[in-house]
Amino acid sequence: MTTVIVPVDFSETSLHAARYAAQLLTGHYGVTMILYHSYSKSSEAEKITSDLEALKALLMKDNIVKMEVLAHEESDFVDGLEKAARHRRADLVIMGITGKSALAQVFFGSNTLKMAERKVCPVLIVPQDAVYRPLKNVMLTSDFKNTVETTPSVPIKDFLDVFQPQLHVVNVDKDHYISLTEDYEKEKQSLREMFAAYRPEFYFMRLYDVDEAINLFAESRGIDLIIAIQKNHSFIGKLLSGSRTKTLSYHSKLPILVMHE
Repeated sequence: MTTVIVPVDFSETSLHAARYAAQLLTGHYGVTMILYHSYSKSSEAEKITSDLEALKALLMKDNIVKMEVLAHEESDFVDGLEKAARHRRADLVIMGITGKSALAQVFFGSNTLKMAERKVCPVLIVPQDAVYRPLKNVMLTSDFKNTVETTPSVPIKDFLDVFQPQLHVVNVDKDHYISLTEDYEKEKQSLREMFAAYRPEFYFMRLYDVDEAINLFAESRGIDLIIAIQKNHSFIGKLLSGSRTKTLSYHSKLPILVMHE
């Protein structure tokens, strides 16, 4: 991982994400963090660049991270961000979201969803209540279906290589019993081989409520970040389903790294 883009519109939500990103990347000298903003009028260019430089200076007071600023004129926020990500060959985009149920919002109509749908690069979603903690324990959610074909192992490994956390692979299914089925065992072995260098630990939870399962696991294992693979009818789709009425209480405070199969 060498290039991370953090879009900033100077709202508190985006500033919080920028602070989190600077803390996350501090000390990783091979990574460049780019503070990005797109403006709609050319007359705004000078002020926006000045504001980005001021934010950069502020963030670099407390964090040791290589940082640049990038501002350009673009009428559509997501189009501009996609162009920047492609041009700079970004490995990661870090974006903020707002509210207790913000994780659901991410997947239903927000700019973050739109950016993730472009499949340019992984998107790290930083909820408003997220507090930075060193990444010691990371949860990878999986539905254990066609894992070899649907698990984006390269970007996941790139991320794990930078932060070196303990990897916890979690599956929730109401039909789990005392022992795993042959299909689950096969998929488990595939994932074990795929991530062998990271000493993965596996957990299969027989619960009906996915929210409850993730809450319990995150709390009990001190999870610092969730990696979710977005695909049709996926585990993360169930987790963030707009029809769910239960508040995403605990992991609404955890960053979620969204990957595409």
